[in-house]
Amino acid sequence: MPDGVAEGASSALAGLRTGESRGRWVLLATVLGSGMAMLDATVVTIALPAIGRDLGSGLSGLQWTLNGYTLTLAAFILVGGSVGDLWGRRRVFVMGTVAFALTSALCAVAPSVGLLVAARVLQGVAGALLTPGSLAIISSSFHRDDRAAAIGAWSGLSGVTTAVGPFVGGWLIEHASWRWIFLINLPLALAVVLVSLRHVPESSDPDAVRQLDLPGALAGVAWLAALTFGLIRWGAQGLDGAVLAALVVTAVALVGFIEVERRGRQPMMPLSIFASRRFSATNAVTFVVYGALSAVLFVLALQLQIVCGFTPLAAGAAFLPVTFLMLLGSAQVGRWSERWGPRAFMTVGPLVCAGAMVLLAHLVTTGASYWRDVLPPVVVFGVGLTLTVAPLTTTVLAAAPTRHAGLASGVNNAVARTAGLLAVAVLPLAAGLAEGTFRDVRAFDQGFDRAMFWCALLLALGGLLSAALIGPRGQVARGGTLSPT
Repeated sequence: MPDGVAEGASSALAGLRTGESRGRWVLLATVLGSGMAMLDATVVTIALPAIGRDLGSGLSGLQWTLNGYTLTLAAFILVGGSVGDLWGRRRVFVMGTVAFALTSALCAVAPSVGLLVAARVLQGVAGALLTPGSLAIISSSFHRDDRAAAIGAWSGLSGVTTAVGPFVGGWLIEHASWRWIFLINLPLALAVVLVSLRHVPESSDPDAVRQLDLPGALAGVAWLAALTFGLIRWGAQGLDGAVLAALVVTAVALVGFIEVERRGRQPMMPLSIFASRRFSATNAVTFVVYGALSAVLFVLALQLQIVCGFTPLAAGAAFLPVTFLMLLGSAQVGRWSERWGPRAFMTVGPLVCAGAMVLLAHLVTTGASYWRDVLPPVVVFGVGLTLTVAPLTTTVLAAAPTRHAGLASGVNNAVARTAGLLAVAVLPLAAGLAEGTFRDVRAFDQGFDRAMFWCALLLALGGLLSAALIGPRGQVARGGTLSPT
């Protein structure tokens, strides 16, 4: 889309100011909406041991509890953004919020892990409608002079929401039930809908494509679901005929997905965007770094409760230093990255995170103390992520022309979600965490050490890829075309 089209298309609407009452209401709606999805991402991880005990689930069921949501979110998030541009961003944002509340209620009343996973799959579709809308609403509603400030406020407040999530979720799990981590979404969703209908202006893109790439999204779901099923079953049941069949289906569906995106008239992920070597390289770094991050959060939340004996509240609080370090340091690191180039930060950051994995493997075990054993590696991990995330995000957006900024952000988001999906599926297999280890403290502790080793390797690979493939000064494509750099 040419620069200024979206703004020009809704010039009467894109005039909100952050200091005005209506601008603050719009920020509230978008922060609560996106924060609701972020809360689920963090709190469900903390709730996994309680869910496993209550529903009698093994490790594979817990993997699917996380991955059922991530699967459909990753596959449909680009379509969700396109639907908002076409049908109206506020309308789709409200639809996604209502659907998220309804599917959260289904999660809360699920009597078995199978039905919980099914509800989480539907929740991921709702999240794909909800998640892209928050930033799109801000971009289309605020005056150009206040847009950066509005996005900064959205980022900071969303970060605070993410930080509070583990505390609130841990308390609910400990004093009520894991089911309340889903029920709490209902009043939040009601507030989002009421504020949105009253205060958020409607906007759309008159030049948006009229044909949605549903074949691409369905092909994406097919290969991701088949691969996830194959990896999780391999870890739980061993390499059997069902696993081999799933891997064959994965290969066929992946080829079909690539062909749909290559030949489609309006693909959700046009392969031409990967013509930029910088864009491809940054997404490769995203894949390994965010895959490792998702794997760490998954297995560390279990280790703290199963092996170390932490309560859900204490396990949730253990992650807070990471969030606070990123809130305090990401903006400054972003400025340094613009000044000196992203390569050094994207190289050193993942290597620091890899060092944190080594510390976690050695320190976080039976009888671990939070202050002595957990806090130091978590702080190191937070420092590494702070050095990595802002330069990585800036680089991936700068690698595409301005008119493709939304597409570049959406593709990078989908890559990160896919990485997390596959990492959570494959890590127990690679670390030897079989189905029964969920209830065997010693076996899980040994598997945790191996898992940290694999995560350290992934993060080190991310740093080495950055050093080899990211240019020293972060040159970007010019003149409105995707040029390899």
